[in-house]
Amino acid sequence: MSVRELELQQEPLRRSRELSRTGEQQALMSLQGVSLYYERRRGMMAPAEKVGAVVDVDLDIYPGEIIALVGESGCGKTSLGSVLTGLAKPTSGRVLFQGADIAGLKGERYQDFRGGVQMVQQDSYAALNPMRTIYQSLSAPILQRKIVKRRKAARARVIELLETVGLTPPDRFLDKYPHQLSGGQRQRILMARAISLNPKVIVADEPVSMIDVSLRISILNLMAELNRKLDIAIVYITHDLATARYIAERGRMAVMYLGRVMELGGVDDVLSRPGHPYLQALLSAVPTPDPDIAKAMLELPLRSLEMPNAARPPAGCRFHPRCPHAIDLCSQEEPQLRPVGASEAACHLAEQTMAGWQERMAAIRAARDS
Repeated sequence: MSVRELELQQEPLRRSRELSRTGEQQALMSLQGVSLYYERRRGMMAPAEKVGAVVDVDLDIYPGEIIALVGESGCGKTSLGSVLTGLAKPTSGRVLFQGADIAGLKGERYQDFRGGVQMVQQDSYAALNPMRTIYQSLSAPILQRKIVKRRKAARARVIELLETVGLTPPDRFLDKYPHQLSGGQRQRILMARAISLNPKVIVADEPVSMIDVSLRISILNLMAELNRKLDIAIVYITHDLATARYIAERGRMAVMYLGRVMELGGVDDVLSRPGHPYLQALLSAVPTPDPDIAKAMLELPLRSLEMPNAARPPAGCRFHPRCPHAIDLCSQEEPQLRPVGASEAACHLAEQTMAGWQERMAAIRAARDS
C-alpha cells in the first residue's frame, strides 16, 4: 500500500480530530463529571468502604475517532467502559449519547442507545454461549432487534458479517461452537456480533490480551478497518502502550490512574511529550532493544511500586506518594486537567516534567548519533 493510499484511508479520522478540536463537531458521547463508587467490605461485621473506580471524569467521544484508554490494572479503565456501555450506572455525573442523558432514555430511544454502543469483551470464550452455534449467537440479536425479519435474511446477514471480519468461507463457521474455534477466531466473532447492530461506538476491553502475539496485529488491523469503513468510533481499553499507539495512531489517548484521567491528548503528542510523571513511568517500563534508551529510562524511578488503596486515596494528587518529582503542594491540592503543550495533564509540575523528559530524550538521541 502506497503512502498516499494510507493517507486517504486515514483522512476521515484526521478530519474528525480536527473538527473536534475546533468545536465544529458535536460529540457522539460525553461523560460529564462522571463518578462510579463501589462498596467493599473486608468482613461480615466490617463497615463498608466506598471505592472510587471512576472519579469526576470528563471525556468526549467524537464520531469515527479512536481513543485509547490506558493505565495500570485497577486504574478504572474497565469500569469506565462499563459506564459508557450502560452496564454500570454512575454514582454521579451524566453520560450523554447524541446529546441526551442516557439515564432518562426510554422506549425506542433507549433501544437506539443499547444498539448504538456495543462492547467487545476481553475473554472471548466466556462472552459466547458454549451451547449455541456461531450462527445462533450472531442471528439472535439481529432477529430480536428486527434488523432482519426472516431467517433466510438472517442467514445472509450472518454470512455478510463473517466475511466482513475475515472469517471465510463463512460456511465453515456457521455451525461450529465456540470451543471449536481458536482465540483469534472467537475474537473476530465478537467483532461480528458487535457490528451486527450497526453501532456508532464500540468499547473494546483488552480485546487482544488473551490471544497469541502473532495474531494480535490482525485483530488490531480489523478494528482499524471497521473504524475506517463503517465510521465506528472505538474506545480501546488496554494496559499495553504499544498496541494503544498502533490502533490509535491518528486518534487520542486518555491515561487513567486510581479512577482519574491524568493525561489526555493526541497519541503522538501524549507519547512524545508526556506531561505527567505517571505516564513517564509507564513509558519507562516499556522494554526497548536500545540499551542506551533503556538505561536512560531507568533514571525515572518511582518512590513506591505499590498503588495506594482506592478506598482511601492520598490527599492532593493521587500519584504523589509514588512520584519522584512531588513537592509539598502535590500532597495538599489535587490538580485538574489543564492544557500543557498540545495535550492536557493533571499535574502541578507538568511543564517542568515535560521539559525534563524532552531534554533527556534529546540527550539520548545526541549521544546515540555522535
